[in-house]
Amino acid sequence: MKKIMSIILIVTMTGILLVGCGKKGTNNSLTAVKKAGKLTVGLDDSYPPMEFRDANNKLVGFDVDLGDAVGKKLGVKTEYITNDFNGMVLALGSSKFNVIISAMSITDARKKSINFSDSYVMGGQVAIIKQGNTKIKKIDDLKGKIVSCQLGSTGDTAATAMKGLKEVKRYDKITDAYQDLSIGRVDAVVMDAQVGQYYVSKKPGKYKVLSEQISKEPIGIGFKKQDKELQAAVQKALNELKADGTLSKISQKWFGFDAYKK
Repeated sequence: MKKIMSIILIVTMTGILLVGCGKKGTNNSLTAVKKAGKLTVGLDDSYPPMEFRDANNKLVGFDVDLGDAVGKKLGVKTEYITNDFNGMVLALGSSKFNVIISAMSITDARKKSINFSDSYVMGGQVAIIKQGNTKIKKIDDLKGKIVSCQLGSTGDTAATAMKGLKEVKRYDKITDAYQDLSIGRVDAVVMDAQVGQYYVSKKPGKYKVLSEQISKEPIGIGFKKQDKELQAAVQKALNELKADGTLSKISQKWFGFDAYKK
């Protein structure tokens, strides 16, 4: 009996130790990132100029340059894993990737599920219409109109909250929303200001941004709640990239202006 009890005690203690070690490894993903030699980043690759595919199908954009710079500061490579934006938080929770760098606005609702870095750029929602549309001059003119947005984005939240719309059409990719705007299936697209300005600059004379902004939203990097050490390391990298002018250069490259100039 004593022998049996001893075996049970040894098995029990071994189990406790294994669980403890498992928890430590889960909560210390910075160690895992360093050991793997790479930081995995989740993003939606259809949101220019933040993240998108160029003519050669290469992943480019503001967030890609930012992710590369953060990885360099951490002393690791950066690997990008594409995911539908609407499922980004769930994918992070299931450890599909280490962090989210995908123009994700910091909201109270999202903070219930994940942690965020300090804002690395200020975003906000605007409405884009076709150039030459004289019936829509301000946000209030969208009443009775069909508005499109990206599913699960803060553009979705903003469009849903707008009063008097005829319909809100939601798309997995913002590029599909723009396609329907171009052929007249929708009257406007609601999206982040940087993305809207990018589309307008790339299609001169085709689209325009309404001057009235719908909302202002800080954008941050998303982390799993338990990844405190990784979050601290990435935040330190962000602070250094802002101080040494790297973020200014990246914003000038993709936005056409210094988003960090005071």
